[in-house]
Amino acid sequence: MGAHVLLPSGGLTANSSLFTCHGSHPAQKQQMNCSTVTYAPFAEPVCFANVTDDKQFLVLSCSWGGGFPTALLWWKGPGGQGKDGEESSSVLIVRYSAFQFGKAYVCAAKHPLVTQTKTCGLTLVPVSKPSVLVRDTLPVEGATVKMQCNVENGTEPIQYVWQREIERGSITTFAQGSNSSIITMSNVNRSHSGRYRCVGSNFLNTENSDWVFLDIIFGPDVPQIDVTSYSITDRGFSALETEPVSLSCQAQSNPASQYIWFYNNSQLFTGPQYTIAKVLRVQTGDYTCLAQNSHLNTRSRKTVSLIVYCECDLYPPVGSPSCSMEAAQNHTSLSLLCSWSGGLPSPSLRWTGDVMKAEQEETELQTNLQNSAAILLPSEGRIPNNSLFTCIGAHPARKQQAECSTRTYIPPAEPVCFAYVTNTQQYLMLSCSWDGGAPKALVWWEGPGGQSKGGQENSNILVLRYGTARSGKPYTCYAKHPLLVEAKSCRLTLEAPVLLTQRRVISVYEGSDVQLTCNLRANYLPANDITWFNNQGVDVRDTSKYMLLQTSAWANLTVRETDETQDSGEYRCSTSNAVGGAEINVTLVVKKYPMPPNATLIRATYNSRQRNEVELEWQVDGTEETGGWTGFHLEQRWVSERPNKRRSSNISQLQMEERIASQDWYRIVIQDPGSRSHTVRGLTPTVTYQFRITPINHRTIGHPSVARTPVELRDNMYPAVVGAAVGGMLFAAIPTVLLLVFIIRNRDSNPRLHTMLFGSQHSQSRENINFPEDEVVADSDGGLENSTGSGKKKSYQTHF
Repeated sequence: MGAHVLLPSGGLTANSSLFTCHGSHPAQKQQMNCSTVTYAPFAEPVCFANVTDDKQFLVLSCSWGGGFPTALLWWKGPGGQGKDGEESSSVLIVRYSAFQFGKAYVCAAKHPLVTQTKTCGLTLVPVSKPSVLVRDTLPVEGATVKMQCNVENGTEPIQYVWQREIERGSITTFAQGSNSSIITMSNVNRSHSGRYRCVGSNFLNTENSDWVFLDIIFGPDVPQIDVTSYSITDRGFSALETEPVSLSCQAQSNPASQYIWFYNNSQLFTGPQYTIAKVLRVQTGDYTCLAQNSHLNTRSRKTVSLIVYCECDLYPPVGSPSCSMEAAQNHTSLSLLCSWSGGLPSPSLRWTGDVMKAEQEETELQTNLQNSAAILLPSEGRIPNNSLFTCIGAHPARKQQAECSTRTYIPPAEPVCFAYVTNTQQYLMLSCSWDGGAPKALVWWEGPGGQSKGGQENSNILVLRYGTARSGKPYTCYAKHPLLVEAKSCRLTLEAPVLLTQRRVISVYEGSDVQLTCNLRANYLPANDITWFNNQGVDVRDTSKYMLLQTSAWANLTVRETDETQDSGEYRCSTSNAVGGAEINVTLVVKKYPMPPNATLIRATYNSRQRNEVELEWQVDGTEETGGWTGFHLEQRWVSERPNKRRSSNISQLQMEERIASQDWYRIVIQDPGSRSHTVRGLTPTVTYQFRITPINHRTIGHPSVARTPVELRDNMYPAVVGAAVGGMLFAAIPTVLLLVFIIRNRDSNPRLHTMLFGSQHSQSRENINFPEDEVVADSDGGLENSTGSGKKKSYQTHF
């Protein structure tokens, strides 16, 4: 069976209307109800689109969340591409090849409570081929370069990716995001030279721009002068007389440098290399190389000293060369150092290294620095990992060469970031490590709001005052090694603790135990202990009222024996860490159980002449179904006390009067809700009591019944006895009266009978009826009866 009602809506039915269905059945005493609320959806319909991974279909979705009943959604597109009339028509699937780009697809939404149809639309356009605009394609080193990626058409959001080609076929991404259509590179250097392009994409397609070459103009750097057939002394280079000497000059520059040689400040030669076939002692002096950049009109120079010795003056150095390795130029290059002191002239040192393992080609590297050999290698990916470099030392006075070696390698694994708090909770320490590797990697921190430390090898620890860390902001540790092009990084995002609870509002009945939960969401930083505050704002500890169970990740508070007045309210769970604090409120609603139905005492009777036991019987008003009450309070109190000579002498008259005057109700708890009678024992016979019954529903106490005084057994016998006596007297009186009337009328004919009944005229008849004196007890129910005749006063006491 069902009840259906069709309501004309379209604005005629108010929002948030409540409708209740009432159901009844002859077999049930109570009606059953159910309700529903109608309400219009919030906000406006929302449209969005997606492309399947295989790019075969476009999926257009529409939603209008909320509302009851659910709104009807349908799509309308160009060329009949639509779907309407169905509740499942909120999704429109169109083949990618059949989709009409640039034309509007509209989703309509209709709800019975809203008069007008709501709409939202999508007009999808693929990304067109981007173009890159560079204002200066020949920037000078140290300048700022700005590149812009232009996309004429395309549905937002458009993602931009900037790519760079380091070597032929080796492409890397250095910037990306929806706000990266313009990138700015500040303080560019020669390492930024190369080809660049922009990639534009949305959820429909991806397009690449043409490559743009960026050529950085720089130099010349300070020239590097290499001398062959030489030795290094404290004052410069040395050579043996009549030996060939070659001086070569190399200065990094773009465009390439032009070179001019000077001997003792006199121009000697033009070109990168100057050779002396047989050097003489008179050619001892200073040789200077001047490098020029014609594009920038800049110059740089370097001077070396050459000393020519006679073979008769030679002696060798002691021991063997010593090798070391360092990072240079902000860890972008590798510096190899080799030294071998002593000897005359100074020994010659040169570096060799297998830096082209793929081609198995040995490259010789040498320097011209006095008594040490140093070389600066532009690294950043050009030197393979685990490369071996060897320094070879030679001296004219030694027949064999001496050497030493060093090996470069990248640290294993990745940089590791971690945070910890000092014991005094004054500081938060952010530490970063990238152990291993040669040379040692450079590590530094960068954080929000200028909270950073960089540029030093000992900057792997960032110290922050407790509570000053930025919540939700990343702290990034960068690690740079000369053998790698890009710096490695690890990141810490420090967050204040987040507390969760199963229920924000908890409702219980009085007398129940209830548990309030508080959980700590997983967080990087450890939090302090979780603290509970009760509805009075007082820190909760384990007591008879509260039980607290907790670990480092959660804390549960149990409120025992809840009371509506004492325990209702907001309870607060709180914790904190080095970033900040968090708290969550849980509202506890303690409800009283429903008021039980009224109960009525229908019988209160003494069950014996001793008056020390009373039988009580009651009934509950209304339904007798289980529920509504859980037991009864049976109460009694003293009303009065009649005189009793045999009363115990232990209780004084004053105590008895005070006891009666108090009139307190004494309670007996009956826990059986099905009980309808009870016998009260141990009563004082001389006391008059009142009784009443009160139903209870758990802790909710109902209204007490009208108080009743128990009735004695004789009160129940008097009506029958009196009725029988009166009936018998009336039955006997009628014939007696008739007989007396007959005798009086016929006294003359029957004088003897008249005289026998009435006697002589002046005689008197006296009847003495004696009854023993008994104690008469009177109470409010009538324990004393008096009857007065024309003669004497007579007292009667009836015993049962």
